[in-house]
Amino acid sequence: MARRKSPYPEQLLTRHIQTKVTEEVYQKLDELRGKSDCQTIGELARRILSKGKVTLFHKDTSLDAPMEELASIRSELNSIGININQITHSFHVAMMDGQKNYQALRAVEEYKKVGLRVDRLLELISELSKKWLQK
Repeated sequence: MARRKSPYPEQLLTRHIQTKVTEEVYQKLDELRGKSDCQTIGELARRILSKGKVTLFHKDTSLDAPMEELASIRSELNSIGININQITHSFHVAMMDGQKNYQALRAVEEYKKVGLRVDRLLELISELSKKWLQK
């Protein structure tokens, strides 16, 4: 079965260019390809030769620790929220005033935890904004 013809024949790669490079140049191109959005060295070379756009990706490892802490805070807040929902359900099911008071005090303790986590969250956000919003 023959291959279908392209609806865009002007975009087909029809001319072959061959070149040799040193191992050092090849390693540089391969390293650049690894950091870019190109899949192959040939694609990278085509974009460079045609002055096309090559998008390079850079990972800032200094943000790893704050991002882990933000994820931790998110999971803690989620757990606290689940606890508060369970306490609220227990409060509404409780028949006696003593049970309702006990559930209300438990809810207050959980809300204090939320306040502490939100304070730490705001500290982290201010640190990140200082770093990323520099002029």
